[in-house]
Amino acid sequence: MTLLVGSLVIVLAYFLGCVPTGLLIAKARGVDIRKEGSGNIGATNVLRSVGMVPAIIVIVADPLKGFLAALIPKLLGMSPWVVALSALAAVLGHNFNIFLKFRGGKGIATSLGSYLAIDPFLSLFIAIIGIATIVLGRMVSLGSLIGVLSAPLFFLVRGNYVWPYFYLLLAFMLLAYIRHWSNIQKLSKGTERRLGEKKPVAEKTPANTKKSLNTKKSK
Repeated sequence: MTLLVGSLVIVLAYFLGCVPTGLLIAKARGVDIRKEGSGNIGATNVLRSVGMVPAIIVIVADPLKGFLAALIPKLLGMSPWVVALSALAAVLGHNFNIFLKFRGGKGIATSLGSYLAIDPFLSLFIAIIGIATIVLGRMVSLGSLIGVLSAPLFFLVRGNYVWPYFYLLLAFMLLAYIRHWSNIQKLSKGTERRLGEKKPVAEKTPANTKKSLNTKKSK
């Protein structure tokens, strides 16, 4: 019975993570966020494509999904494994949404929210590291990656190990780097967009240049 209840909680956590808050908030403004900017349903793309207020709502709602997913089994007195797997399930639901053909966001906010229910102090530390990096570099992706990288390291430094929660942090880090792979490539090339920076104008390709010349000649 305990195994059945634990499994049910984990499945419910996945579907809680599947609530596409960014998509719903943007649609309320008449925008399909999947067709704007990066196509991501997270807060950064909502900010760039829809505006500040919708982005703030998403910033609150996405962590709340993870927070509730981890808090419910914790309040029910379930084992750390069930708590950790519920938190992970919520992030997987956000990242690989069954209702969006297994597409979704990048999971940073949902990951942070879920770990906030497990360890508020470590979560606060991660948030400070991430926000400080974003403020200094004006790149959300860089702040996100630095934050998730620092989490397992800080866990080990603190001691008082509850290993399911350490493995959870490693899973969060792995997912974050997988979902941010295109950002990592842009960071390595120095082409990652900064906050407030306008989208660069597409460079002219030979085909575009030829088309432009033909258009001028026809005139």
